[in-house]
Amino acid sequence: MNVTSANVTAVLQYRDSFSKAVTKNVIVVVLGIFINYINAGLIYTFCKHQIFYMNPRYILFIHLVVNDMLQVTLTVILFVISYTIYTINVSLCCIFILFALFTTENTPLNLACMAVECYIAICVPLRHVQICTVKRTLMLIGLIWKTSMLSVLSDLFITLATEPLDFFHSKVFCIRQTVFPNPIIIKKRDITYSVFLVLVWITIFYTYFRILFTAKTASRDAKKARNTILLHGFQVLLCMTTYAAPQLLTVLQQWFPKNYTDSLFACYIIVQILPRSISPIIYGVRDNTFRRYVKKYLCRVSIL
Repeated sequence: MNVTSANVTAVLQYRDSFSKAVTKNVIVVVLGIFINYINAGLIYTFCKHQIFYMNPRYILFIHLVVNDMLQVTLTVILFVISYTIYTINVSLCCIFILFALFTTENTPLNLACMAVECYIAICVPLRHVQICTVKRTLMLIGLIWKTSMLSVLSDLFITLATEPLDFFHSKVFCIRQTVFPNPIIIKKRDITYSVFLVLVWITIFYTYFRILFTAKTASRDAKKARNTILLHGFQVLLCMTTYAAPQLLTVLQQWFPKNYTDSLFACYIIVQILPRSISPIIYGVRDNTFRRYVKKYLCRVSIL
């Protein structure tokens, strides 16, 4: 029995009691609704004011927010399915997993782009308007999605080439390893994630230290930009837990097989939910302009 099948067997064998399952699902659904409600308010604020959708910084931010909403929604659906239906059709599971992977890989790339925008704004302010245009920002977002798709769709193509047709009509416990079981995919995933993370961390460290040592480090904007990039770095660090989660879960399954579902729940909260709760803080709370318009939105909601 391989690691994947052992993990799935542990999930099905040591199912939670009804009350514990209900509690976990309620917690996940409530957290998902809460995060998406806040993000929906940020999107509404963004769309209602031209000052935001003509600014590359806010365009990148709102793309991250939309990406987070998709990620949270998909992972909550998969979490609830794992407790209610247990197994679903492979083809349907592929769709869920593919979009979840797209949004997962988009996050660190988007954060790296936001760090570069901060660097240009502080270190090359006179060229910021020429370099960071709305058109180029939209092209950059398209490039982020193309990069993620090239990375993820190869998993699907390898599976289509190596698995029999009956496999796609069968039912499985819906996780990445069960719908994309080929060992080549795991090796490819590890290499891809390593390259992505190295590039992202180099970008974040470079932009942070360039801002740190720029002549304008004493300015308020420079200090705020450094703190923003630090938050991006912390968010990337949390995103990295996604890549370490399979190895950690394997160890936990071997050590605590009867508590494996609790380990899955804890990893889900830390890996999927927590990183997505930081995005609203970066600009929705810390940015003076965005915060002012968000307050107006919240006041209108409270009146209604």
